[in-house]
Amino acid sequence: MLKFIFKLVSKFFHKRHIYLVKSLVYDDKKTQEYEGRADYIRIKTLELCARQIKAKDVKGSVAEVGVYKGQFAALINENFPDKSLYLFDTFEGFSKKDIDTEKKKNFSTGEQDFSDTSVEMVLSKMPFKEKCIVKKGFFPETAAGMNETFCFVSIDTDLYEPIYASLVYFYDRLEHGGYIFIDDFTNFYYKGAQEAVNKFCNERGITPIPMADVCGGAIISK
Repeated sequence: MLKFIFKLVSKFFHKRHIYLVKSLVYDDKKTQEYEGRADYIRIKTLELCARQIKAKDVKGSVAEVGVYKGQFAALINENFPDKSLYLFDTFEGFSKKDIDTEKKKNFSTGEQDFSDTSVEMVLSKMPFKEKCIVKKGFFPETAAGMNETFCFVSIDTDLYEPIYASLVYFYDRLEHGGYIFIDDFTNFYYKGAQEAVNKFCNERGITPIPMADVCGGAIISK
């Protein structure tokens, strides 16, 4: 009876592109803390990468470019409580210059509004806000004068130009054993993301690893 009910429920969700799967069966960490957070795969992959970074004692800070309301930034902060977390964002949504590039190259409309956020909103979600360093403004100008290396970086800017600029900036500053997450790599609605990642990786002779999270991200390691 239970198997029959499970099949019916699975079929219902499958039609809506929602899939019921087991968590990591042989992982020793409980996963109740992820209840209510939609992107289990991305969250759990972050946790596993953080575990590797700690096990290898990889040096460097952590960062996110494209913070929006801070949901994923809070998880980075949670997983790296002893590391400085740099938060790069305009906190005002997309820039007109980047939107113009998107439309010119037919990557996306650039019409999604991400301006409903603020520095105060983001910091209120951080479990270790004393480790957060806010860099408000247009990237990479906001990184000028920094002398940091990084062990983990999340790039979630959606658009071609800022993704490519972020990869150029952070890859050379990424410690060996570190990871870069890029959101929207296989997202049909933001085609420029894959273009930017592929261009950068072809230039450097490296290969991105696709990730089966909600927005179809990718990972680059060093």
